[in-house]
Amino acid sequence: MADLASTDLTHRNVFVNGVRLHVVEAGPSDGEPVVLLHGFPEMWYGWKHQIPALAEAGYRVIVPDQRGYNRSDKPPSVADYDLDTLAADIVALMDHSLEGSSSDRVHLVGHDWGAVVAWHVAATTPNLLASLSILNVPHPAVFIKTLRSDLDQLRRSWYILFFQIPWLPEALLRRNDFAGLRKMLRASGHRDTFTDADVERYVASWRKPGALTTMIHWYRAAARRAFTQRPESSPIDPPTLVIWGEQDVALSASMAQPSADRCRNGHLERIPDATHWVQHDAPDRVNALLEQHFAEQAGGDG
Repeated sequence: MADLASTDLTHRNVFVNGVRLHVVEAGPSDGEPVVLLHGFPEMWYGWKHQIPALAEAGYRVIVPDQRGYNRSDKPPSVADYDLDTLAADIVALMDHSLEGSSSDRVHLVGHDWGAVVAWHVAATTPNLLASLSILNVPHPAVFIKTLRSDLDQLRRSWYILFFQIPWLPEALLRRNDFAGLRKMLRASGHRDTFTDADVERYVASWRKPGALTTMIHWYRAAARRAFTQRPESSPIDPPTLVIWGEQDVALSASMAQPSADRCRNGHLERIPDATHWVQHDAPDRVNALLEQHFAEQAGGDG
């Protein structure tokens, strides 16, 4: 099986929706496009186990650093990270990826904040998606409903409230070479979820000027939006696979099935021993599930 070090990666800058996104690509140029969206506090490298496997399986893999992260542009305002804007980045990236392609739709995969964006893209621009795959994030309407009625989930979500404070979260997480953010990352996974080398890759991205603030702006923009807009609640049209690591310390597994139920053609796969970082903890299982899901939409038998 290929690994990231032996995979031919292309790094490019793509200008979409008024920003420059750093994008990593792998796999044959004529393969069906797969877009992988990372979350907080990762970057494109968060898909290190999926990029080689999907490229080897013949897919054209497209992995952006989302706005505010790593080598992509970092607009300074909280308003620049509204969900509509984040989704518009990815819609424009998908349009760009389909130019000159024999495919007319994309397989979209998201984890953490990338999954929030993916849910929104699926709700608002379903015609661009051959399939949707969500890793360990509930449908936004399910999350809001649970947050309002479940004290356990409210307790788990304390950090979202903490991130609303100006400048203090950045100061605390940045101290002692990001000791606080390192601890937050490691504490949310198993002991072997992230190697030391993985963490150093992430720290290098957090050190980029302005990055920590713009990463946290995703949470600040979401809180502002929650006071003014309800999440999209119409059924999700694209065929949807929800993969859920049941050892998630931040998000209750009780939200997994209700999220799959929000989809016209939704399927839930639970991975009991995996944490929030399911694509790291169970990469072979996640890769097999993704490949099967993609193949089923093409009429394959998985």
